[in-house]
Amino acid sequence: MTKSSLNKMILPKHIQNILNDTNAKIIIPNSKNELLELSLGGKNKDTFNVIYNIDGKDIKEATVVKCKNGIAVNFEDIKLRRRDPDSMVIADDLPTDKCTYQNRFNKSFKEDREATFNWLKSQDEILVLPFFAGNDELKIGYEALAIMPANASFFGMALADLQGFIPLDEIRQGFEPKAIIYVAPPFRHTLYDGNQIVVHNRLDTIHEVFSYNLYPGPSAKKGVYSILLNLGEKEGWNTLHASTVKITTPYELTLTIMHEGASGGGKSEMTEPFHRRKDGRLLLGTNIITNEDTLVRLADSCELNPITDDMALAHPSIQNNSNKLVVADAEYGWFLRVDHINKYGTEPETERICMHPEEPLVFFNIQGVPNSTCLIWEHTEDKPGVPCPNPRIIIPRKAKENVLNEAIEVDIRSFGVRTPPTTKENPNYGIIGMLHILPPALAWLWRLVSPRGFANPSIVDNGAGMKSEGVGSYWPFATGKMVAQANLLLNQILNTLSTRYILIPNQYIGAYKVGFGAQWATREYLSRRGGCKFKREVLTEARCSLLGYIPESIKIDGMLIPKGFLHVNRQPEVTNEAYDIGAKMLTDFFKKELEKYYTKDLSPLGKQIIEACMKDASLEEYYNFIPKL
Repeated sequence: MTKSSLNKMILPKHIQNILNDTNAKIIIPNSKNELLELSLGGKNKDTFNVIYNIDGKDIKEATVVKCKNGIAVNFEDIKLRRRDPDSMVIADDLPTDKCTYQNRFNKSFKEDREATFNWLKSQDEILVLPFFAGNDELKIGYEALAIMPANASFFGMALADLQGFIPLDEIRQGFEPKAIIYVAPPFRHTLYDGNQIVVHNRLDTIHEVFSYNLYPGPSAKKGVYSILLNLGEKEGWNTLHASTVKITTPYELTLTIMHEGASGGGKSEMTEPFHRRKDGRLLLGTNIITNEDTLVRLADSCELNPITDDMALAHPSIQNNSNKLVVADAEYGWFLRVDHINKYGTEPETERICMHPEEPLVFFNIQGVPNSTCLIWEHTEDKPGVPCPNPRIIIPRKAKENVLNEAIEVDIRSFGVRTPPTTKENPNYGIIGMLHILPPALAWLWRLVSPRGFANPSIVDNGAGMKSEGVGSYWPFATGKMVAQANLLLNQILNTLSTRYILIPNQYIGAYKVGFGAQWATREYLSRRGGCKFKREVLTEARCSLLGYIPESIKIDGMLIPKGFLHVNRQPEVTNEAYDIGAKMLTDFFKKELEKYYTKDLSPLGKQIIEACMKDASLEEYYNFIPKL
């Protein structure tokens, strides 16, 4: 490949300078196999160490191992095995509520930006990867480019699987990227004390992302999400942090659920078959005090057609007149966390895809032995006996069975929250029952607050107690103004009143450890009854008004769910007293987090809803703001 091959592209002058003012070999790959070879340092190699010389010392960042089913990537630095929630900084002068480069590092980014460009020019080989941010097949999205040292090609292979790369022979004349990702790993050591740092620089015509680390979470994955959110904030739309699944019951009813929430909130699990025991039953929960199991027998499970896994485009070009939200997938592949798969047979479809893929996959934080099969239940250990909590695989969407690549109407928007164990001896906010129906105004508040929840496995978090993931639960990836996103979400709710809202916990319901069992049971229940349109008389107001309404009873395939799974205060291990302590935790947390949204730029209706929360509004007041159930 010669530099003349870049002539098809319309590139800003500073990018032309990087690629023209260098003696490096410029590589634009033409196939995934070429990317695989580059990731391993050449043909016929089975292990490659990603090493950079920093101040005369070689530092190994990662090891890439060739397995029969792909490549296994493992990082030397344990803290790079999860996304750092503080990795984002903003280098430009456009409106933002995020930490700026000037404030964090007490200097302009200009000099470090130029140093990054000079470092890239000094490399022997540079990988240039054209890709598409959005959904190329549905023609929703934007052309983009990634530039990195060739010895970091595993990062490029991961990006290609996540977003879909454009082979050299398929680059159209006039290719004009709206976003650029630059990868320069050594700078995390020389400038940032070894931390993950991703710098966003929003120029007039292009969004620059500087990735100063090699874990793809905050850059190849969420960095592209940031690009889409920035474009949407300019144009008046958003990309929701959500999985979406079309469900067909054994009785041929269909229902589409979009499940939102912070990392670890059950998005990927919503699109998965529920985990059956050997006798076919679903474990709803185990009492942590008595060790008693509650099981549900489901004679027939539903057929699942996944649509999105993590990024749901709500682009105006696909909305219709149904008064329901319409979404499409913003990704080519899905970055699946497999910490729950710790033995063979846990999740047969995912295991089959990973053990016998049609094309090589990329595995992170999973043990890899050269020329063997990488097994997704063999998680890399952070230290002896302690597995990394964030093992990941990238599965191209097309490899999943029954995936729909289309824009689809959403019947129910659910919101997932990781909840802690809660008892009268140890009260906490794990008071959310397995199904709460929310009026739209409350659904909006939950999306503003977006609790990160209990024991999040996906990100570095050394703090204690509840924390907010921020507006939409996608705020960690947004670069602009929080209130602008809050207004977008509220307008979206007002324009899609036929879509309904629920709240679902995972991990614990009071004194019951449920994992994702309650979420799966709720999905099966709602699909069988045709949705969550309940008559008001069969609903009970939750003891905590922020939790909306609760069905008085739930029956699945003839089995009544124990009341304690719905009304947590009725669990003898919890009682009203512990419940009320947890309710106060939630209420205080909401009030603290909502203060930041109450500004002159918030819509008048939004101000009224937040004012009501601050005054401990009744559920009826929330309902009356946008009266639709």
